[in-house]
Amino acid sequence: MRTMMSWAARFRLRQYVKASLWIMPLIGLLLGAVLAELAAGVHGTGWFPDGWRYSATTASSVLSSVVGSMIALLGFVVTIGVLVIQQATGTLSPRYMRLWYRDRLQKAVLATFTGTFAYAFSLLRRIESDTVPDLGVTLSGVAVSVSLMLLLIYLNRFTHNLRPVAIADLVGRSGEKVLVRGSQQIYRFAAAGGDRLPPTSPVHAVRPVRPVRSERGGVIQAFDAAGLIAAAVRYDCVLVLAHQLGDFVPPGTTLLEAHGCAREPDPRRVSGLVALGTERTIEQDPAFALRILVDIAVRALSPAVNDPTTAVQVLNHIDTFLHRVGGARLSGRYVLADPQGRPRLVVPGRGWEDYLQVGVTEIREYGATSLQVCRRLRALLEDLLATQSADRRPAVRAELVLLDESVRRAFADPVRRAAAMTADRQGIGGERRGGSGAPR
Repeated sequence: MRTMMSWAARFRLRQYVKASLWIMPLIGLLLGAVLAELAAGVHGTGWFPDGWRYSATTASSVLSSVVGSMIALLGFVVTIGVLVIQQATGTLSPRYMRLWYRDRLQKAVLATFTGTFAYAFSLLRRIESDTVPDLGVTLSGVAVSVSLMLLLIYLNRFTHNLRPVAIADLVGRSGEKVLVRGSQQIYRFAAAGGDRLPPTSPVHAVRPVRPVRSERGGVIQAFDAAGLIAAAVRYDCVLVLAHQLGDFVPPGTTLLEAHGCAREPDPRRVSGLVALGTERTIEQDPAFALRILVDIAVRALSPAVNDPTTAVQVLNHIDTFLHRVGGARLSGRYVLADPQGRPRLVVPGRGWEDYLQVGVTEIREYGATSLQVCRRLRALLEDLLATQSADRRPAVRAELVLLDESVRRAFADPVRRAAAMTADRQGIGGERRGGSGAPR
């Protein structure tokens, strides 16, 4: 009997492959051994330039040097990786590591090194006193040159991209992409009534609500909207996701609710359409990207680091992200429909207030004594107040009131208090604006 892998299991497998640092090097290892056999086969045909000839001793020395150098370079890259982990967990945010593991350039460098190692080692075994794979030995030199160029590009990239502002830019852009992609997915299935459910029919009203409980605990990482809608059609019901993306669900807790089912849904099949994991991901949760940005800023404001300028730079990217969120269609819940337009899936969402609170609350609390942070945060809120629609401005005004209260508690001197309550996009040194938002 064939057992099909659930969507959640496939999602977790994809996440593992994306974050894995050994799969691409293994592929490079196998590919290097295959290419070595092909190079030896080309040598056997006798077609190669006369200048590409080596003695057995020279070829063995060259290939042995290549094997040793690739092992040394692999150790060097691993050392860099350890340093990155130390810096990310010490001065940035451990949540950033999920993005670092997925870097394609790093995997390409490791795959090239292991491939060159396997290629040179396989050729080394083919060398005899009267048989030397001349073409293969020459190509090993080309492979070493490519490896060195990739190593230099790798060093250049990570030297520049390990700065907190560069990481904030990467995280912010990732979150913006997920925000756009998620909006497209939600509104591709959106019901005609938007976030409003139609009145329940008499038939559905008498049918009980059946809970679908989680077999394992974990954080909700993603869900298959199309699969859940298809399951709702199959059981003739409306499925309601009981928790938000990013919520932790203990084992045995209600994961979904099936309203008005014509027949009993299969709990394992339905729950297999919601992926649970050990931590949040940015795959369908753009708020997690905002969470990482705030973590970096808060870490910079800790007494151990005490770097308010970094917090101000991160606030620039939080400002951009919140403006992107302000341009999106947000709702407290989304009602998704089947192809016939009947509501089939209800998903809880995040409103404008939720994103705004995540973006500014902790930075305001931890940076209340920093003149730079207070001024930059006020500029951020005043920009949002000037650009957002009328229904979203009350939340921004409420955050400005909270910022005023924090400044009054932190700055007893009237002169310093007035300076802290002045909006400045650079924190200190930029264009100063009064409370009304106009340049002063």
